[in-house]
Amino acid sequence: MDDHKVAAGLDTIKFLISQGARLIIATHLGEPDKFDKAYSVKPVAARLKTLLKHPVRFLGSASIEKISAAVAKLEPGGIVMLENLRFNHGEYDNDPAFAKSLASLADVYVNDAFAVCHRDQASVSAINKYRTVYAGLLLTKELTALNKILKPKKPLVIVMGGAKIGTTMGGIKVGSKASLIAKLSPLASSILIGGALANSFFKFRGWEIGRSLCDKDSVAIIKKLFSNRKLSSKIKLPLDVVVKDRQGRARVVSPQAVKKDETILDIGPKTIAAYAVEIRLAKTLVWNGPMGKYEEKSFKHGTLAIASLIAARSSGRAYGLVGGGETVDALKLSKMEEYVDWISTAGGAMLTYLGGGKMPGLKGLLS
Repeated sequence: MDDHKVAAGLDTIKFLISQGARLIIATHLGEPDKFDKAYSVKPVAARLKTLLKHPVRFLGSASIEKISAAVAKLEPGGIVMLENLRFNHGEYDNDPAFAKSLASLADVYVNDAFAVCHRDQASVSAINKYRTVYAGLLLTKELTALNKILKPKKPLVIVMGGAKIGTTMGGIKVGSKASLIAKLSPLASSILIGGALANSFFKFRGWEIGRSLCDKDSVAIIKKLFSNRKLSSKIKLPLDVVVKDRQGRARVVSPQAVKKDETILDIGPKTIAAYAVEIRLAKTLVWNGPMGKYEEKSFKHGTLAIASLIAARSSGRAYGLVGGGETVDALKLSKMEEYVDWISTAGGAMLTYLGGGKMPGLKGLLS
């Protein structure tokens, strides 16, 4: 449905082809716990072949022995692509034996997947012990872009939306908006909150949120954020919201006036105007998470407005960085993505890195 991540990695692949390397491409898709055709990366291999205009042989769920035999027959510049690594439990378990078997297929390991560098998994973490590790061109660009946020030109404005204040995988927290807010708040002039994330803040304040989506696990985190007076003064919540009632009718109300049978699905016009003032003053901008249910026509306006404002401010006036799957999708709907300085392939990894969390995939790559 979207080839953003596939296209983003082409430069590294093309460079390695030009040097006569024989390539084994491995990747992930979704979070399956066993083989599931819906999560096969065979369509990814087909799309890669089209984008590269170069043969890509998909090996499917072949054994290490069969993969090794296929690799041995490759000519310089040849490419084989493996099936979704997450079909193997050894990947999730960061199993040394599985990592060693993958490493045995090649002379050199190139990590170009910044988006999974926060995962403690075999092809990301354990494999680093068995091969010389190099950063791909995309991963290098990701780090260069994110480091501009860690050492920003001020004012720095953070726009944060989406559903949860923390993200998990297999019950383990791997990316946290709370940690990013805490880490960057001393550098930021304002932190603009929207989406279902704002509902959690409303709930914390004791306001009615009706049937709205809310991250129940966030209360303790939000309480901690607001216990820091300097930090809490920088957090800006929506002044108005767009809600939908049981009959599907939309209306704009203040956050304190939401009814029990209503669902908050967007930020309102007063909020857009207030956030626009902050964005137009920024020298550095980072955005993660849509402002509402942008997939529905009646509730896309806030997200698209923020996307347009950030894009318009980027490329010169400010350094603009956008990350996260839904956020990038929403930015593309604005048709202004070309003006944003850097569109990250990462969501959780971006939050983890900017929040100072552990990045197992970068071990051995960074001094």
